[in-house]
Amino acid sequence: MGIREEVYFEGGPHIGDLIINILIGLTIVGIPLTVGAIVRALWLRFRITDRRVSVTGGWMGRDRSDVIYSEIVKIVKVPRGIGLWGDMVLTLRDGSRLELRAVPKFREVYDYITERVTAKNPNFNAAAKK
Repeated sequence: MGIREEVYFEGGPHIGDLIINILIGLTIVGIPLTVGAIVRALWLRFRITDRRVSVTGGWMGRDRSDVIYSEIVKIVKVPRGIGLWGDMVLTLRDGSRLELRAVPKFREVYDYITERVTAKNPNFNAAAKK
């Protein structure tokens, strides 16, 4: 019998990311951005629990990354879409990074992740999180 995880957020990217990129795609130059947004809308999924951050994505949703909070040493967030959604980059202890693109309610998700990282990782510098 495994330990239950409490799910804080589970879902895909913000719909605004898709809408804006489809509008940009009406120009020839914006077509690659539109294709990227469509791929994200179809196959990108976030699952944030009290134990880990999981991101499923890539073509047909075949790639999955799981990160436990004690491995995270830095979090950077960038608002997008007039602040309705945002991107986050989680830097891990080994120097690798996990990108979360077009996260809905990204400020709340950021605060939730930061709380857990602070509790699990004594090397996490709260000043470096901004």
